[in-house]
Amino acid sequence: MNTLLRPFQLAAAALLMALVMQSHAHAADKAAIQSHTADVNGVNLHYLQAGKGKETPVVLLHGYAETSHMWLPLISQLSDRRTVIAPDLRGAGSSSKPDGGYDKKTLAQDVHALVQKLGYRKVKIVGHDIGLMVAYAYAAQYPNEVESIVLMDAFLPGVGDWTKVWLLRDLWHFHFYGEVPLKLVEGRERIYFEHFWNDFAADRTHSIPEADRQFYAAEYGKPGGMRAGFEYFRNFEQDAKDFAGFAQTKLTMPMLVIAGEKASGQFLIDQGKLVDTNVEGVIVKGSGHWLMEEAPEQTIPALVAFLNK
Repeated sequence: MNTLLRPFQLAAAALLMALVMQSHAHAADKAAIQSHTADVNGVNLHYLQAGKGKETPVVLLHGYAETSHMWLPLISQLSDRRTVIAPDLRGAGSSSKPDGGYDKKTLAQDVHALVQKLGYRKVKIVGHDIGLMVAYAYAAQYPNEVESIVLMDAFLPGVGDWTKVWLLRDLWHFHFYGEVPLKLVEGRERIYFEHFWNDFAADRTHSIPEADRQFYAAEYGKPGGMRAGFEYFRNFEQDAKDFAGFAQTKLTMPMLVIAGEKASGQFLIDQGKLVDTNVEGVIVKGSGHWLMEEAPEQTIPALVAFLNK
């Protein structure tokens, strides 16, 4: 009997060992993502950092209604051969929330100052939503310091026929700032953000996960968080002027544009071609605006493949 049981015992032990090793590997991955802060460009920026290696560092920039937290699934896919940096933009998450400086040109200068402080001379940069505007402003101001750039679902103010973009169907929230709007959303941050998480998704039941919704609502509910978030939109008029000027000189580094089929789609790819001479476009089938959450099985491999070139 013992002879018959022996193979099963060995198999069970091997399976147990594999599960333990996998658990330790997941714990190590989580522990490898470190949280830091840095005083740069007159603000205190919180950022996540992971990985090391000789390949060009990657900077990941989040959008509105999210923070650096959105990039956790991607960080572990990129940090095996390079440093990955994911800051909370000025005004978001655990970064400071000053009265001004929410035009995307200044937000990009914040991130550039962080990169410089960390000692990196050149980066690859990725941005989603508001983050893509900051990524473009970074590349336009420091083109010799950007090896490649990724723009993920939103639009570039001031570039081409930008007022026809899909996201502008909800123009009301671009003007939603000041005393009364702040009083309306105080303590109701989750209700306000549900509009974006639900209505900008292809399927509201397959959008931002519940745990993340709770996390983001709490982050923007911190003192000054909602006011700062409103300022991202309030500055679009200035951004449009800045970007129209930037677009006069086309970028030449490789650019990947990833857009949701049910969101920005071909429009953002066409905008990318107006500002860069070397553009690759990917439309994520069946996805709305929240690419990382709605279609990670399409989005993450596309990002990894491009950034690993």
